[in-house]
Amino acid sequence: MTEHVPAHRDPGQRDDDADVIVVGAGPSGSAAAYYLAQAGLDVLLIEKSRFPRDKVCGDGLTPRAVKALVAMGVDVSEEAGWLRNKGLRVIGGGMRLELDWPELSSYPGYGLVRTRASLDEQLARRAQAAGVKLLEGTTVTGPVLDDDGRIVGVQTQAEAEEKPRSTDNAERLRGASPPPGGTTPGGRTLRARVVVAADGNSSRLSIAMGLRKRDDRPMGVAVRTYYTSPRHKDDYLESWLDLWDGDRLLPGYGWIFGMGDGTSNVGLGMLNTSTAFGNTDYKALLRRWLRSMPDEWGYTEENRTEPVRGAALPMGFNRTPHYHRGLLLAGDAAGMVNPFNGEGIAYAMESGEILARVVAQALARPTAAETERVLRGYPEILQDAYGRYYTLGRIFVQLIGRPKLMRYATARGMHHPQLMKFALKLLANLSDPMDGDASDRIISAMTRLAPASR
Repeated sequence: MTEHVPAHRDPGQRDDDADVIVVGAGPSGSAAAYYLAQAGLDVLLIEKSRFPRDKVCGDGLTPRAVKALVAMGVDVSEEAGWLRNKGLRVIGGGMRLELDWPELSSYPGYGLVRTRASLDEQLARRAQAAGVKLLEGTTVTGPVLDDDGRIVGVQTQAEAEEKPRSTDNAERLRGASPPPGGTTPGGRTLRARVVVAADGNSSRLSIAMGLRKRDDRPMGVAVRTYYTSPRHKDDYLESWLDLWDGDRLLPGYGWIFGMGDGTSNVGLGMLNTSTAFGNTDYKALLRRWLRSMPDEWGYTEENRTEPVRGAALPMGFNRTPHYHRGLLLAGDAAGMVNPFNGEGIAYAMESGEILARVVAQALARPTAAETERVLRGYPEILQDAYGRYYTLGRIFVQLIGRPKLMRYATARGMHHPQLMKFALKLLANLSDPMDGDASDRIISAMTRLAPASR
């Protein structure tokens, strides 16, 4: 359902509820809202759940994500509850390698672990502290369109009853603004000059605006759960390259990330380049994989602390265009997950910052035509940032979808630590483009030569 309002209204005469409405308070939405508020704009951030709320994720953050957190002023010290790691432990081909994060000027030399329930709330509170108005427990039910079909707001539905909150949570929520805007039957109408879809992989707002996923882009699926384990405090994130289902080697990987709180996040991811994609009971596959683990690690059903949950991984710009009739996409809604390694948090936060820079410049222009011209440049800016690298990622996904090639590459690569260090840089997108070493220059050249991700 959409509501239409008269077209061509002078922005100075519109009774908007905000300059920008951001739908979804995950990493991309909160980052976008934070930077927009830092630019002096009036921002309304709408989240359908209430914090803290969970999200299916590995909970491991690479140095690229750490850099994005630091840029937002997040305290990432161990005293603030973060668990640092030195790098990635890779297990495959009968071997085990510990690869430290590369020493770079562009990125810190450590990664982090934090549950998404805690991480997402911290980012939302950072946005709130910057002046963003945060609406929790509010579902966006559809766009508000003008007569030209341009989005000028959203229709929302708040929870019938607020969930009880602890005293601590109420303290953190101090200063939250009551819902502004007018009302529609059973809901509320909120208006803004620009609307941002940061509402995740399903992105109902994008779909309502006619933007659907692309079948020519890779998609992954991941399942994960938590177990009490003595391995809960690990200096390395752990990646298992050999993901076997009986005698079949599947395209994907398993992971074990110690959370530092007595539990391990254990999961697996798979790509749609396999015929097994969509035809596999992923939860059962996870259980079968874990049966091969030593008993003393504790990855057994009696030690499981959470349900096994799954989620889709939208990769390599799998929803385009990223700007459409007043709507900008960020994070998973824009298909920003790295095809090489399934990482989404870093790109969600980075795309939120990129989006905020574009919108701030656009809304500073004196006429609607000039504003539109700037907004239309957003997809090209994303292309410059990630398009060619994502093209390389799509090629990689196609290659590892061949089990024999994957088996050969794992067996050969694990015997050459220098090659694996290069692979870590490439797969995690961690290199110094200007003053790096030979491996950085090779990655930079490969990326420049790749075609754009149109």
